[in-house]
Amino acid sequence: MKEIYYKTFMLKYYIHTIVIVFCAGACGQQTTSYTNKNVHKSGSMVCTRFNSPKGFVRLKYESNSFESFLQNFPLKSINAQVHLYNGAVKKNQNVHEAVLDIDVGKQDLQQCADAVMRLRAEYLYKTKNYTDLHFNFVDGFKAEYAKWIQGNTIAFNNGKPYWKTSSNASNTYESFRKFMDIVFGYAGTLSLAQELKQQELKNIKPGDVFIRGGSPGHAVIVVDVAQNKKGKKCFMLAQSYMPAQEIHILKNYNDENISPWYGEDFGEILLTPEYTFKKGELKKF
Repeated sequence: MKEIYYKTFMLKYYIHTIVIVFCAGACGQQTTSYTNKNVHKSGSMVCTRFNSPKGFVRLKYESNSFESFLQNFPLKSINAQVHLYNGAVKKNQNVHEAVLDIDVGKQDLQQCADAVMRLRAEYLYKTKNYTDLHFNFVDGFKAEYAKWIQGNTIAFNNGKPYWKTSSNASNTYESFRKFMDIVFGYAGTLSLAQELKQQELKNIKPGDVFIRGGSPGHAVIVVDVAQNKKGKKCFMLAQSYMPAQEIHILKNYNDENISPWYGEDFGEILLTPEYTFKKGELKKF
């Protein structure tokens, strides 16, 4: 299913990409010559690699929460490049400030919405919250990990998914990754946007998602949030893209003084290096 979407909408994708790159170049957004004072080169996690902007304090969450999981997510070395699923280097290396230390798989599956689902699933798997580890396919089928680990597998009949009883019950990490690859192949921004609930910008927190359902559409996930004395918040974003690539934290070329943070007062349109979102497209799990 993902392959069909990919082939059908590649022309629209390339046109969109050309527009974004042209606009970025016209605004001087593709330069990487500035020195980011918000970065700690030795920091190995999101919360230790980046300072909060001046006047802002990073918000703290319960240690076992999804929010804390994202804030403390490990990062690759400071100069890490973004690689594609096939090992090649992403052509545009000017959009990221850091790369999350997590695999992308060996197939062209873990794209934008998939990266969001992967991080959510990794957290639920780590905390053994198997009941909440489920995602809907585009056709409405509910892929439940709790059923998967009981020995059921997802089979297909004329392209329609269904549960098939199996004797291979397992909750190993290898089996979990196999489950997620199936999810990546049959879920996407269309299904995830319908699953998520609307979130008000003033309540933004790590784990929230800016998402536009479509084919391909796009999604970026909030991985950190800070707040000033007036209650205004700023946030950090991570994404994967097409083709499938390592999850990376996005730079903010609209305000290099706070990059990679984004202020909540961005107006009606949130401009990220490779996509734009509307203010009302923020959702939550």
